[in-house]
Amino acid sequence: MNTLRERLAAVTPDRLRGIRRGIEKESLRTQPDGRLALTPHPAALGSPLTHPRITTDFSESQPELVTGVHASVAAALAELTEIHQIVYHEMAALGDEMLWVSSMPCGLPTDETIPIGRYGGSNVGRAKSVYRMGLGHRYGRRMQTISGIHYNWSLPGLSSDDYFALIRNFRRNAVVVLYLFGASPAVCSSFVAGRDHELQPLAERTMYLPHATSLRMGRLGYQSDAQSSLRVSYNSLESYAGSLEEALTRPYPPYQAIGIQNPGGDYNQLATTLLQIENEFYGTIRPKRVIHPGERPLHALRERGVEYVEVRLMDLDPFEPIGIHADTARFLDLFLLHCLLADSPPDSPDEIAAVKNNQHLTAARGREPGLLLQRGTRQVTLADWAADIVAQLAPIASTMDALDGGHAHAGALAAARAALASPGTLPSARVLRAMHDDHADSFVAFARARSTDTRARLRALPLAPGLKARFDQLAAESVAAQKRIEAGDRVPFEDYRREYTSPERLGLGSRAVMAGAESV
Repeated sequence: MNTLRERLAAVTPDRLRGIRRGIEKESLRTQPDGRLALTPHPAALGSPLTHPRITTDFSESQPELVTGVHASVAAALAELTEIHQIVYHEMAALGDEMLWVSSMPCGLPTDETIPIGRYGGSNVGRAKSVYRMGLGHRYGRRMQTISGIHYNWSLPGLSSDDYFALIRNFRRNAVVVLYLFGASPAVCSSFVAGRDHELQPLAERTMYLPHATSLRMGRLGYQSDAQSSLRVSYNSLESYAGSLEEALTRPYPPYQAIGIQNPGGDYNQLATTLLQIENEFYGTIRPKRVIHPGERPLHALRERGVEYVEVRLMDLDPFEPIGIHADTARFLDLFLLHCLLADSPPDSPDEIAAVKNNQHLTAARGREPGLLLQRGTRQVTLADWAADIVAQLAPIASTMDALDGGHAHAGALAAARAALASPGTLPSARVLRAMHDDHADSFVAFARARSTDTRARLRALPLAPGLKARFDQLAAESVAAQKRIEAGDRVPFEDYRREYTSPERLGLGSRAVMAGAESV
């Protein structure tokens, strides 16, 4: 059997230079006092339905900034910085709102007051809003205000089987990433009001766990009782697609009780199945494919295979103006290459359960000294597990640095080693220390201060020549595109909804797109 070094040597320099990555970054718009902004998405930023770089996630108050695809980490982060500059430039014209720098939300109003995203009157725009209405009914709107960074990654020449092998290893070892980069150990008490939780009070309006790394990725975050019944297998595209299709077509009694529409005729959700659409399935990493307008993502995967993976477990780094440091992105590149090159045996129901339990333990207690996790057939400490993985990344870092004659990847690895040697420097520990030292243990005061500082720093950066004009054009084009979509609708919304959510559109050989439609 080939070793990891031998497999790495077999990957040509041209293929390694062909690695591509892109970033999607969610945030909440907040008022200066740290409460959620209830204002509409700024009109100057264009249409969130069609803008290629600036949209919204669950809430109207939750901008999502999307870079293009880049050949280097530096280029991806440079574009993400520019998008932030534009957003802040337009927000400044409207008042003193800012982007919340923490993954865990700011001070939230009552659940029903949190505004869901609005995308206009077209069928696809209405479907996007109805989908979000369904998420609110199913999980509560508060949970949907959690924000994060998604890291999209591809390597030329990989098959779907290669990507699924990578995914299995990523899921197995995801606790290492959570430990190193988790940055959400505390939360405003408004987030858990009326909910059962295991958090401890720290200060007025602040709840936490003393050794937590990422409450966002724990039991309070992207979790649901309904989805806990899913045992999705990542052994092949076929097994994954079959598991997902079953969840997309299985009626779920509690959601059937909610109904598609309320007695007044307003829509509650897109469907009464366990999942409304594919994106409702939570996970630390997803196989992805660029889809055609009106096409279901599962159909695209079945027809054309996996094109890239979407890493979904990254917290916003509140100490970085754009939410992620270059060392973090380069570490992810190394980690994903390791997941691809290392042995990746098939998963099993027992392992899937162990992966989930490891994730919950790491999220809630990751910095607890001596914390034991299940690694394969044996128990190991999380610290030893992380040190072992980081050591295995060294030859990959050397190979990547040799391509450009630099030392950036070695630097990223050195930063990870230093954090492992001094757990008090991990982002989750830094957050708690800054809260204690400077903000009387208040989460909102800490995040508000960091958000205010970030706003000032990004506003102070000079706009690159032509940047404002380019984004003005993108905004105008997005508004025109939304109007064209609205003018092109030919069927009532209910017909559109039934067709889009029909099981027939999930399978191989099915009709790929709906005529004249965009995708939800």
